[in-house]
Amino acid sequence: MIRRHLVVRGMVQGVGYRWSLSREARRLGVHGWVRNRLDGTVEAVAEGSEDAVAALVAWCRSGPGGAQVTGVDITDEVPEGLTGFAIEP
Repeated sequence: MIRRHLVVRGMVQGVGYRWSLSREARRLGVHGWVRNRLDGTVEAVAEGSEDAVAALVAWCRSGPGGAQVTGVDITDEVPEGLTGFAIEP
């Protein structure tokens, strides 16, 4: 199991990014959470198999149809054994 902390930059709020990311994470079997940040970015934590998390990170680079992603900052972290995938306020 691996864990990645993501900060997604660009036009990523108000376009269904959090909901779409949550749906994709669940489809891939990735656990964690996603939330909007005050600076206009979207922050997420993803835990799961290396392949599943890599697939989710790849999805994050483009996001849903209305998003315009300009970059994704990725930090490796120690897995905590999260379960489910939450959309945080």
